[in-house]
Amino acid sequence: MEETTAADTPQDDPKPDIDKKPQVYILRDWKEYAGESFLIIFSVLLALVLTEFINNLHDKNETKDLLNNIRNELKANKQAETEQYAYQQKVLKTIDSALVNPDFQRKIVSDDEFHVKYIAPKGVLYRYLGDVAWEVARAHNISSKVSFGTVSLLTHIYQEQARIMKVEDEIAKVILSRESRKPEEAHLTLTLIRDNYLGWAVDRAPGLLKQYDEAIKVLGDDE
Repeated sequence: MEETTAADTPQDDPKPDIDKKPQVYILRDWKEYAGESFLIIFSVLLALVLTEFINNLHDKNETKDLLNNIRNELKANKQAETEQYAYQQKVLKTIDSALVNPDFQRKIVSDDEFHVKYIAPKGVLYRYLGDVAWEVARAHNISSKVSFGTVSLLTHIYQEQARIMKVEDEIAKVILSRESRKPEEAHLTLTLIRDNYLGWAVDRAPGLLKQYDEAIKVLGDDE
């Protein structure tokens, strides 16, 4: 029987500890930290500047569109009011003729009805003056985006338009009253209609037409 000695016994070779990895520590000085902080701050500031620039550009384009819409609306209203002013002047001439003609008065007021078609064949209000663009602009706070003078001018124009448009309601009150159906009250009824035309519409028209021209020019310069 052979004897084994310690020298013959295979020894386990020491294995390296593969689970332990070397750790590397990077030492940075204050300049590197300062550089990174600067880049972060710069990136934030740049984002804020770009956002503000984009918002301002959007706001500027929106304001331009709003003013352009108002300008186009005023152009259309000027044309409408020019036609309406000419029409209402003819209506006044017809009323003046009726006031000195009893036979014409009896024709206008007959069968318990006031026949408005004889004095205003195309209706009391001949044209409509729009305000949609102005109302949209007001909803977008247009007063903070244009000069005080421009806002004042536009406000006055649209207020005058509203007064001119009100002539229809005021004359309707006269025509729909019981007195307007009485032949003996025809002269008074026609006088009241004439006064309403003058007070609410005709006397305001020349000034409004001049203001249209002024506003259209101002808005054209602002574009």
